[in-house]
Amino acid sequence: MESVARGGTRWKRFAVVMVPSVAATAAVGVAVAQGVLAASFSISGQQAKVSVDRLDGEGFVQYGSIDTQHGGKKIPVAVSAFRSAELRGLCQSVVVPVPLFGDVSLKLNAGNGGKVVEARNLYIDLDQLDADATFTNINIGVSANDTSKGPGLKDGDAVLPGSFAQEADKAVLTDVKQTSWATSAGTFKLSGLSMKVARGKSECF
Repeated sequence: MESVARGGTRWKRFAVVMVPSVAATAAVGVAVAQGVLAASFSISGQQAKVSVDRLDGEGFVQYGSIDTQHGGKKIPVAVSAFRSAELRGLCQSVVVPVPLFGDVSLKLNAGNGGKVVEARNLYIDLDQLDADATFTNINIGVSANDTSKGPGLKDGDAVLPGSFAQEADKAVLTDVKQTSWATSAGTFKLSGLSMKVARGKSECF
């Protein structure tokens, strides 16, 4: 029986919500390894740390998938997707180890000082997320192929037919801290963009 919660639902630790999606990727990983499913685009070997003061999303869906790293390594991820989203206080950092030189950090900030980052058809492949979260009209345990509230499955994502997913009309996340492998969007408007490259480690959290 489908698990359904109507109205606003809050979770102090959103990581608890995404656990079933990540666990469901085990079968997906086997299918990818056996060539049953096609994998999405090849990802790099570095993760990004992303923090957001507040994210207001419309049309939310989350499902388990597998990313393929350059070289063929399979990475289980939870894909969080939004039809549209507004982000305030966005920070993204990546640390790249450079041989004979040391770490080099790339940090990006946007959506500060009253400005807003706007995204449409936003997909985030992540393996860790902590936040305060409120969902409106959330359905937990729906088939990934039958979700209707979010933007749908991302083209090329490795997802077994009928696998676990969850969806909601709206999602509000505050004090977000996550580690992600990849992000893609139909449009991504970064208002007040500031980007800096520095030697050593300079991360969002």
